[in-house]
Amino acid sequence: MYQVQVSPKSECVPLRGLNYHVQVWGTPAVGRTPLVMVHGWMDVAASYQFVVDALAADYYVIAPDWRGFGLTEVPLADHFVFADYLGDLDFLLDHYCPEQPVNLVGHSMGGNIAMLYAGVRPERVRRLINLEGFGMPRTVPAQAPGRYARWMDELKGLHQGQREMRGYASLEDVAHRLMKTNPRLDPAKAEWLAGHWARQNASGQWQILGHAAHRLSSAQLYRVDETLEIFKAITAPTLCVEATDSDMGGFWKGAYSLPEFHERLQAVPQCTVAQIAEAGHMLHHDQPEQVAALIEQFIA
Repeated sequence: MYQVQVSPKSECVPLRGLNYHVQVWGTPAVGRTPLVMVHGWMDVAASYQFVVDALAADYYVIAPDWRGFGLTEVPLADHFVFADYLGDLDFLLDHYCPEQPVNLVGHSMGGNIAMLYAGVRPERVRRLINLEGFGMPRTVPAQAPGRYARWMDELKGLHQGQREMRGYASLEDVAHRLMKTNPRLDPAKAEWLAGHWARQNASGQWQILGHAAHRLSSAQLYRVDETLEIFKAITAPTLCVEATDSDMGGFWKGAYSLPEFHERLQAVPQCTVAQIAEAGHMLHHDQPEQVAALIEQFIA
């Protein structure tokens, strides 16, 4: 199994009525800017362990499990609203570093959250690093009726048990599932991640630590014009990191492309784009050394 180099401390803090699970590496110190790392959809904070181990210097790193993921408490709700992640992040920073801007890193969904947060609370972000967080395809108002109808249909399916998360017979099966999704993932890392990505339930099955409601479509349209206005308000120097083998166009089936994302980035006042070679979407698993080096160079 993968051998951890820098051991984290696991904490639970009360945020907005939920017990939030947070992984913390290192200790706060005068003059040391906190490095806040937020994970993506169906991922967990522990996913950043490989990057933390690859950092050349000692950092005070704070990484939460988002609501409904990992070991953070699940809210009493049957759906999740994207704005709640921004609110959770704001309360998290109030708890850990209320007086100090942070270096903020986000992957995938976490990258999208980080970009929006940096525009809404620009004074709280010193440097911003977005790992494969591309946003979503443009929508138009005419899609609204169908979007709400689809959301309600999926909500009924959730309550009828049609969208339950699959269970696995063993942690080994969970590790194989991770490697199936990401063929580049080293077996030793997959075995280690499996123990953080899933927990055994009462029936003995290993259940993924992600609430089934996360699989529902959003009821709200993705409004690019609003997103661009938020991007314009970002004051932190921003680094957007892409994997050379990430199939963004294939994922969105042609509805959204990398050139379109680059066009949106023109709204960000100080933005640099970098690439990670021989990596897919889970670039922090595939090439943690390259990711760590980019982070350290950018926040220095």
